[in-house]
Amino acid sequence: MRFEYRWGVGDTDKHRQNARELVSLGPDVILAHGSTIMGPRHRATASIPIVFVSVADPVAGGFVASLSRPGGNTTGFTSFEYAQSGKWIELLKEIAPSVQRVAVLRDPDQVSGSGQIGALQAAAVSLRIDVLPVGRRDLGEIERALQSFAARPDGGLIVTTAAWAQIHRSELIALAAQLRLPAVYPYRLFTSAGGLCCCRDCSGELMAPLGSGDHVELGLLIGAERKRQPASTYTCG
Repeated sequence: MRFEYRWGVGDTDKHRQNARELVSLGPDVILAHGSTIMGPRHRATASIPIVFVSVADPVAGGFVASLSRPGGNTTGFTSFEYAQSGKWIELLKEIAPSVQRVAVLRDPDQVSGSGQIGALQAAAVSLRIDVLPVGRRDLGEIERALQSFAARPDGGLIVTTAAWAQIHRSELIALAAQLRLPAVYPYRLFTSAGGLCCCRDCSGELMAPLGSGDHVELGLLIGAERKRQPASTYTCG
């Protein structure tokens, strides 16, 4: 069995190029991790089977018709439910009770971003917290926005699951510390790099179903019944 790997390191143009290269190789199946990678690969082929993992909302993203009957050439695993976003703001209020405003760093191009913001705003109502979405990708713009936000002492920070945030986690963690903003991050890799806290991170467990002896998704996608193979929600135990 031959494997071809491509890495985009958060570069949108690179993701598109990688998708074209992989499709040109004519593989039996393509694996995509995350919405920003899944999008270009989904647009690049309607015939090669694609398995996605860690896509928060594959229906809203247009990758599948529904979770039960995806249709087309795509199926996979989603490990994120929007209700989890509400847990971020609850955790922030628990560790920093004085917080009354929260800046939320998100990727404006990420399909799941609006759903995450909606869940955060819904949870914020009962906690009497104002939510300010910061939809920027440039570090300079983010720094200026957070400096303005931190001018008042009652603020906090939530970093969502955006891929660019993971790449620039060291800079974001340092900025939060410099501005004295209590912060909640989406994954353990942020706290390993010095971030304050995160909710339970099951990103390492996510690939377990794909590595099981049954080869659930990869095997069935290659077969004739791939359009009927349901997408699965994989959650932390």
